[in-house]
Amino acid sequence: MAAGKRKPLVLDFEKPLVDLEDRINRIRQMADENGVDVTEQIQQLEARATQLRQEVYTSLSAVQRLQVARHPRRPSTLDYIQTMTDDWLELHGDRRGGDDMALVGGVARLDGQPVVLMGHQKGRDTKDNVARNFGMASPGGYRKALRLMEHANRFGMPIITFIDTPGAWAGVEAERLGQGEAIAYNLQQMFKFDVPIICTVIGEGGSGGALGIGVGDCLMMFEHSVYTVASPEACASILWRDAGQSGQAAEALKITARDLKQLGILDELLPEPVGGAHSRPLEAANTLKATILKNLQELQALPPDQLRERRYQKFRRIGYFTESGEAPRPAITE
Repeated sequence: MAAGKRKPLVLDFEKPLVDLEDRINRIRQMADENGVDVTEQIQQLEARATQLRQEVYTSLSAVQRLQVARHPRRPSTLDYIQTMTDDWLELHGDRRGGDDMALVGGVARLDGQPVVLMGHQKGRDTKDNVARNFGMASPGGYRKALRLMEHANRFGMPIITFIDTPGAWAGVEAERLGQGEAIAYNLQQMFKFDVPIICTVIGEGGSGGALGIGVGDCLMMFEHSVYTVASPEACASILWRDAGQSGQAAEALKITARDLKQLGILDELLPEPVGGAHSRPLEAANTLKATILKNLQELQALPPDQLRERRYQKFRRIGYFTESGEAPRPAITE
């Protein structure tokens, strides 16, 4: 997933870790230059660095998890597809004259089983992000996704989606081409499919752009991914007219995987390597593949009518109201 040696990108909360690792490297270099044995000291510092990294990543705030979810080197849809699948053939176009590069998809074999995979695709650098529209799909992207899902349903192949977008493209051209209708039609049709649908938030799940490929039998999220109706910055701008209040908005919105698991929206929380999925992407891919295969085995044992009814009831249970002072309803488990 990563080629060559690149300068690490350091998030604000990672600076103490980086300082400690720099100190370890300086000591190691000085010891080599002077022929001094500092093995014991290095081991102690490395143990402290491991402990500190564990402490930092197990106590991240909602806005810090958002930073990890948006990390430029976080594994993307194509990274996971190319790592997990035996064969992969990308399919292009919505058959209406467009091919949105912000939403990719195709047919593949996952552990020998034919599947259809699709997901939002962000870029690795500025040029790539512009080409991919920063992972914000257009109406043509959602129509392409629907075409692929209909293909999967016709040939009895499970559908696997990867969600990683700040939201659907909100430009004037997108609205002119029917952005809202394209997403809404996808939601309607995904409830009707006879094949299993597994959706995973691999990074940032934003607004209707995420929902456009997010109706499934099983919703999974990586530990440091987020899923939200609006970005914390947008929410803060609306409520307080100050995007600087995004940290408070992130906490209130309940955007993290743990929050959504507690609310009964999330079906499965996927652990990430310490340091985030971008620190050890192959390990993250192995976790994702194993969990997808496990859920596929369970879902494929259900007849189509039961699968559709189960999917419908899953979404009927999402969202509830409480009166002032009333205890929240506990999450529903099957």
